[in-house]
Amino acid sequence: MKRKPTKKMALRSHMAFLGLSVFMLALIGNLFWIQIINGESYRLKAERQQMSDTVISAHRGAIYDSNMKVIAQSASAYLVYINPSKIKTDSQKTLVVDGLSKILEIDRETVQKKAERSSSGYEKILGKIDQAKKDELTAFISEHSSEKLSTIIGIDPDTKRYYPLGSFASSIIGFTGSEDIGRSGLELFYNSELTGTSGRIITAKNALAGAMPNDYETTYDATDGYSLVLTIDEPIQYYLEQQLVQALDECDAKYAYGIVMDVETGAVLAMSSVPDYNLNEPYTIASASKLEEIEALENEDEKKKANSDALFAQWRNRVISDSYEPGSVFKIFVAAAGLEEGIITTESTYNCTGQIKVANYYQHCYHRTAHGVQTLHEALPYSCNTFFITLGQKLGKEKFFKYFEAFGFTNKTGIDLPAEAAPKEGVTYYGVDKLGIAELSSESFGQTFQITPIQMITAVSALGNEGKLMTPYVVSKVLDADGNIIKETKPTVKRQVVSKQTAKTISSLMEEVVISGTAKNAYVAGYHICGKTGTSDKLTSPGENIASFAGFAPANDPKIAILIAIDEPHGITTGGGAAAPVAGRMFENVLAYLNITPQYSDKELESASMTAPNLVGQTTKSAVSSTSNFVVRIVGSGDKVVSQIPSSGQSIPKGGIIVVYTEENAARVSETVPDLIGLSVTEANRKAVNAGFNIKVSGTTQTTGTITSYKQSIPEGTKAEIGTTVTVYFRSDQDVSD
Repeated sequence: MKRKPTKKMALRSHMAFLGLSVFMLALIGNLFWIQIINGESYRLKAERQQMSDTVISAHRGAIYDSNMKVIAQSASAYLVYINPSKIKTDSQKTLVVDGLSKILEIDRETVQKKAERSSSGYEKILGKIDQAKKDELTAFISEHSSEKLSTIIGIDPDTKRYYPLGSFASSIIGFTGSEDIGRSGLELFYNSELTGTSGRIITAKNALAGAMPNDYETTYDATDGYSLVLTIDEPIQYYLEQQLVQALDECDAKYAYGIVMDVETGAVLAMSSVPDYNLNEPYTIASASKLEEIEALENEDEKKKANSDALFAQWRNRVISDSYEPGSVFKIFVAAAGLEEGIITTESTYNCTGQIKVANYYQHCYHRTAHGVQTLHEALPYSCNTFFITLGQKLGKEKFFKYFEAFGFTNKTGIDLPAEAAPKEGVTYYGVDKLGIAELSSESFGQTFQITPIQMITAVSALGNEGKLMTPYVVSKVLDADGNIIKETKPTVKRQVVSKQTAKTISSLMEEVVISGTAKNAYVAGYHICGKTGTSDKLTSPGENIASFAGFAPANDPKIAILIAIDEPHGITTGGGAAAPVAGRMFENVLAYLNITPQYSDKELESASMTAPNLVGQTTKSAVSSTSNFVVRIVGSGDKVVSQIPSSGQSIPKGGIIVVYTEENAARVSETVPDLIGLSVTEANRKAVNAGFNIKVSGTTQTTGTITSYKQSIPEGTKAEIGTTVTVYFRSDQDVSD
């Protein structure tokens, strides 16, 4: 007979069932949580444990100048990593940490921390190492094969960014960070185009985290990034940089910057801001004086901030990101507006008394002296403030602002570079509603508003381009890895600002400024230069100013525009004295480089350099008698010329010296270069010839006023072979104070 369950037994049975049910529900819930809610997460964890996923870095696209010379490129490099889970003994760990920190020259503590992550199968140590370091590391692994370092230390392919030309165009090019991402310049602006698609190597791992055979490996190749072809022309860029560095030193200035632009297209041929820095070492402060200043700080926080500020300052492209008061250069746009609107003609007269009353105060000309009765032909070369104040008032605020806007001063230019400063109404310029009589008057001669250098040269180029305003650019083409053109920049006309006739008239007036006005130091014999100078106060640095020049050439068919700005010059501080000579040297070299034929006037031909004749093979008597335009100096006792210096075809000034040697293998004669500073052209040439040297004249020579030399290419006291040509630079210090 079955025993009837007691209440106590029934209760236990129910409790057991209930407990089992709860357990089953908990189990089902946990499975649901693992498989459904967190299934993807656990699947990925399993894959990470079972698979090794190695990234293959893509080569970043190259950057070329307009002649396809490499400016930036990515080269093969290597990445070093470790597998801490393979470290089994303390001796292995010590060997790995000591070896990697020493060979790779990195902090030992950093490697130590990564080596102690015993559950990790992958810890990156350092990327972008070169072949030499890789070879050293491979030898280290082989040397300690008994410790099985090959299972702990791994080396994968990587890429490294190189800049073969160092600091060349640094403010334009920019640089990349540790992850090969653009940090500044074109590297940043075109980062998505330059960056390729990384590849991957996926390998199955066994239970011991070791690699399985190749049958279990899948490779996805990397795709290289696109390359850029710039409008920057290497020789022009180099010359601009050299001239700016020279100007920085001569003027003891804070900064110097400049641009060379193709007038017809808006393409930037050169752009620089100095001091600059080495693109291969962007985190190294290039300025020795700035570095000393930082090191002198005692507070570590102040030192750290000063270091950071200095780095950002040297990376900054001031041509794009800085604004300044343009000063008298702006007068050419006011003149263009007045002519276009019919407010004045080139023959309209105005009597300058040296000052003009505006509201309740007086505005003065630069020297506070009266220019007297003058037309636009005199007012622009003299840079008469009161003339342009009066013209601005006649235009009125609506028409004045119409052209201020049309020349592009209220908007970004749209150049393909990052961090272009944005004009802001009420901050960098007055809107039409805020242009009172005082503001209108001061803006009419280039004060109380700010623009960027790139805005200025773009607007100046419009006057050289028959009144058409272009969009500036620095990248002409984007190429794929096979060299196919993916994208090509076409010149873009924004608008017709003034008529072709007005632009032509202003060009003619700007040439007069260079011939006889404040920009006479930009004069170049044979090339008709159009330009205007400016000297503007710096509101942020009382007592300091910016000296500038902007212009284009040749006057009859403009090809290039040049802007030069010297920030906080000392000694000679005006646009005409500091910036114009730099612009003149730039025009002289760039126009010659572009094979633009000079067109000399009769007066220029009288003093132009001549071509040295070929005297080799002639008798000494014939050589002397046939060269009446030169001084012939004979070295040796022979009766025939066997060699000469300068060689046939070289340019030397009329009255220069040709040294002829009459004996084969004769010892070359050297003399001491004399002091050629502070002289007229005639005096410098005579002194050089008497010492056995020739001069090449650079700078202004055909303008009114006193012209003197201020620099020579070979320093006084240097020993040099007789017949050598010394470049001597000339300028005027008369009436260039703007």
